[in-house]
Amino acid sequence: MLTRAETQAILDGAEEVCSAAEVAAAVVRVAGEVTAQLAGSQPLVLAVMGGAVVFAGQLLPLLPFPLEFDYLHATRYDGATGGGALSWLVEPRTELAGRTLLVVDDILDEGITLAAIKARLLARGAAAVYTAVLVEKELGREKPIAADFVGVRLPDRYLFGCGMDAYGAWRNLPAIYAMK
Repeated sequence: MLTRAETQAILDGAEEVCSAAEVAAAVVRVAGEVTAQLAGSQPLVLAVMGGAVVFAGQLLPLLPFPLEFDYLHATRYDGATGGGALSWLVEPRTELAGRTLLVVDDILDEGITLAAIKARLLARGAAAVYTAVLVEKELGREKPIAADFVGVRLPDRYLFGCGMDAYGAWRNLPAIYAMK
């Protein structure tokens, strides 16, 4: 765990790349897109812990249709800055067979984790799996999955805020920052 001074130094040395107002506008737009696509299906919304907490918390109140909510926890990072092997920490408890699902995550980076999550949910019998991410990193190369709903597209930098962390800190920031 970083000290308070180390944590503050990360923020002090970072660059804001997406303001809180831009994030809020992106969430509203995504909510409209999700509503247009899924309002008639009564989907099961699954937040990917822990990064999706902020995005899901902002998105769900803007969805004016019945839905169910659950979560899952699968990670390749576990506090590190580089991805490793995928670990499933918590599977959804809700029955998935025949359901339309919306997986909500904070960021689509390389796409490996989200692609594996989607494959696993389909293998468990989901009828359809849609994905919504607050941020998609522009990597300049093909990814194994494309998100159905994207809030903002940002450069390939180490991002934090709005659910994304910097060494475990700063998920709570309303704007998105990049380390310099």
